[in-house]
Amino acid sequence: MSTRSKAKRPNPFQWVAYSCGRRLPDSMQDWVRNDLIGDWAVPRHMIRSMVPFIPIFAAFFLFPGPLWLRGSMVLLGVFLALFFSAAYMEQNRRRRLEKNGLDPNLENPKKLARHNAEKAAYEKAHPHAF
Repeated sequence: MSTRSKAKRPNPFQWVAYSCGRRLPDSMQDWVRNDLIGDWAVPRHMIRSMVPFIPIFAAFFLFPGPLWLRGSMVLLGVFLALFFSAAYMEQNRRRRLEKNGLDPNLENPKKLARHNAEKAAYEKAHPHAF
């Protein structure tokens, strides 16, 4: 068994609470680490960030008016929520890492290796820049 499959996962109620900003138990730190810096962290962040807005989007359908207008309100809300979620993704990731007892400066190992390779290539191409 791989380490990832041994990691304890949150149940649906814990996941919803985690999506709304709650801390998960220490036994789930490996899952939190993978969730926030793993290979699919960005799509997971975008999906997770929509969970707190679901009641607001549902309330938009209670407004009076034609269905297309209420649907447009929801769509506008989704676009705005996604925009701000993407804009504050890094700050949110760091806050969640810290809140769950992890180093807020953790990075995806693949992203870090790519960054270091680009930095080395730049320094080799421009040796007097530093």
